[in-house]
Amino acid sequence: MQKITPFLWFNGNVEDAINFYTTLFINSSIVSTYQQGGKVFTGTFNLMGSQFYALDGGPLFNFSPANSFFVEMANENELDALWAGLSDGGMALMPMGKYPFSEKFGWIKDKFGVSWQLSLSGNTSKISPFLMFVNQFHGKAEEAMQFYVSTFANSSVTNLDHYKNGEMGKEGTLKKGSFILDGVGFMAIDSGFPHEFNFTPAVSYFVSCNTQEEIDYYWNRFIEGGSDDQCGWLTDKFGVTWQIIPTILSELLFEKDPVKAKRVMDAMMKMKKLIIQDLIDAYKAE
Repeated sequence: MQKITPFLWFNGNVEDAINFYTTLFINSSIVSTYQQGGKVFTGTFNLMGSQFYALDGGPLFNFSPANSFFVEMANENELDALWAGLSDGGMALMPMGKYPFSEKFGWIKDKFGVSWQLSLSGNTSKISPFLMFVNQFHGKAEEAMQFYVSTFANSSVTNLDHYKNGEMGKEGTLKKGSFILDGVGFMAIDSGFPHEFNFTPAVSYFVSCNTQEEIDYYWNRFIEGGSDDQCGWLTDKFGVTWQIIPTILSELLFEKDPVKAKRVMDAMMKMKKLIIQDLIDAYKAE
């Protein structure tokens, strides 16, 4: 199981989005969906070997370019086809073309509001969550990377490139960085330009935990300087949102007996940090 999974919050169109992405991206598939009221409510899907979760959460959150996905593709024809598909109803933030950092690159916001960066790569095809630290978080990218790497096992910083004097960025801030968190590749940059957006919970990172000790550990790490929310959600001191979730939760919530499932849901809705034993007790209650 993937330890850290990007989690996308949609507004009434999660089924359309899942079908759209798994049709466009190579080597992609729908893993599972869960219906509520005759409509898809949640889903799990794979894009180019990376797992994603999606939720029909309503209008509470909107996607932001501060949290995008960097797509490296080795085949130019496949890159062009993906760009064309994402352009349908979307909006280019940086047009596809040649840039100093890439022979072929483009940044686009698709019709659902999710941002994607597409780059021609001669090596491999993969997707990496991409964090852009702007506004009050500008200059925090490297600190955040080091914090995340120190939090998760099997993690490391793989590249750091800082702005130099005279470049289009504040000297010493992060021009480009890459890091691995428990096997999942991430990228990060600082941007000192004025932006009308910031991180939002529309993209969060779902951390699967097998034990209460794991939940306690990650919750305590991320809550310091951050803010908590309901149902295992929290936003860290850098503005990035995480979900600290026990693996048993899906089994309890998707129980065929709707009475048991509702008891678990009701118990979860009263929690901030999730307590596994309390969820099990709700499931077993008579």
